[in-house]
Amino acid sequence: MDPIQTEVVVLGAGPGGYAAAVYAADLGKKVILVEQGPRLGGVCLNRGCIPSKALLHATKMITEAKESAHRGITFAAPVIQLEKLREWKNTVLTKLGHGITNLAQRRGVQVMHARGYFEDSQTLRVETPEGQQFIKFQQAIIAVGSKPALPKIFDLGNPRVMTSTEALEVEEIPQNLLIIGGGYIGMELGTVYAALGSQVTVVEALDSILTGADADLIRPVAAYAKKAFKEVRLKSKVVKMATAGKQIKVVVETDGQPKEELYDRVLVSVGRVPNCTDLGLENTKVERDEKGFIKVNNKQQTTDPGIYAIGDVAGGVMLAHKASKEARVAVEVIAGEDSVFEKVVIPAVVFTDPEVAWCGLTETEAKAKGIEVQVAKFPWGASGRALTFDRTDGLTKLIIDPATERVLGVGIVGHGAGELIAEGVLAVEMGATVKDLSLCVHPHPTLSETVMEAAEIFYGHATHAFVRKQTAA
Repeated sequence: MDPIQTEVVVLGAGPGGYAAAVYAADLGKKVILVEQGPRLGGVCLNRGCIPSKALLHATKMITEAKESAHRGITFAAPVIQLEKLREWKNTVLTKLGHGITNLAQRRGVQVMHARGYFEDSQTLRVETPEGQQFIKFQQAIIAVGSKPALPKIFDLGNPRVMTSTEALEVEEIPQNLLIIGGGYIGMELGTVYAALGSQVTVVEALDSILTGADADLIRPVAAYAKKAFKEVRLKSKVVKMATAGKQIKVVVETDGQPKEELYDRVLVSVGRVPNCTDLGLENTKVERDEKGFIKVNNKQQTTDPGIYAIGDVAGGVMLAHKASKEARVAVEVIAGEDSVFEKVVIPAVVFTDPEVAWCGLTETEAKAKGIEVQVAKFPWGASGRALTFDRTDGLTKLIIDPATERVLGVGIVGHGAGELIAEGVLAVEMGATVKDLSLCVHPHPTLSETVMEAAEIFYGHATHAFVRKQTAA
């Protein structure tokens, strides 16, 4: 059988892969999109961002119902039907998957559900249920993503030890759930299971949850977890794990003191590793770093001239929107445009309760790098909108260059922070000054006003908070 000829082949149909495929097709390229899974969308849609946010929304209803009692509105105890919850979640995934397939078809992208393997720098072997085929390409974009890390110490071959993939299936509500790792995945899924009724214990090796976010943004999340979880144990690590009947026996070490405990299920959320193995990369000139990520330059080019890599597999922050941006850069370079991935403002959002979001320079980074900044904060206790739904635990902060008054970073914690951070991204990306933000009229009463009022606090004349203008140290 003669090989299939194409200009661009994209390996992996996640947020980076399908974005690259449809964009390349829009620019007139002949494109083949290869995805080994039955549904397009990658980890994000099928085993990550989308199912976790669906479950967070569903279980949030339980928490809000309980919290409404003091307003004079009470509800009966929730009846949780896990099978129905899973069905609803899966309908969301199915709809989105069909939508991506439809987008690809309308763009003229050829989709192949197959496993891809590089025979050489211009040939991809694809293994379909009907047999093997070969694709000859001019350029390839690798977008195969990542998978949850499962260190050998935790890999018992026991289904009661879960990664995020299994946890998102919500097969049962364990009475006692141990979560190893207090990063965004552990804290988000802990929020889901705690709302469903599990006694959740989080064990984190570092001295804080959600490493990377500023301490003042983490504080409200830690306060919520203290109330909703059984325990959050910092500076602790799991040193031993074994099957014990229908439970998992775990030895947790804190301050050098081991403690043996039993849990019904354990969620391991200690990071992710790239899906680089068994791709045939050794048959190309593509190089990987010491952690297994594919080496790329600022044009997303690998060390093999015709092969590009984007998203998780190329390292850096493992976020879907970062992969989508890298997809555009790679495709534009392939199309002959002068495009680079440099100084791109990538927001981060943690969908805990409350949500945490930030972009640009953080206060922690500024201190670590010795960058002089001024910080303007607006507490949500002074926000009328926050008061209307009893969520005054939020905070909006601006990181400001004292010499130019440019906004270098924005951090938000509170209800809907993930939606609000986009204004911060725009401000940092466009080089806005704090004066620009203070002069923009924001609708009232909204949480978006907190961005404007944080800017006004910098000048000492915020309407709803009295804070004198900050001066440089």
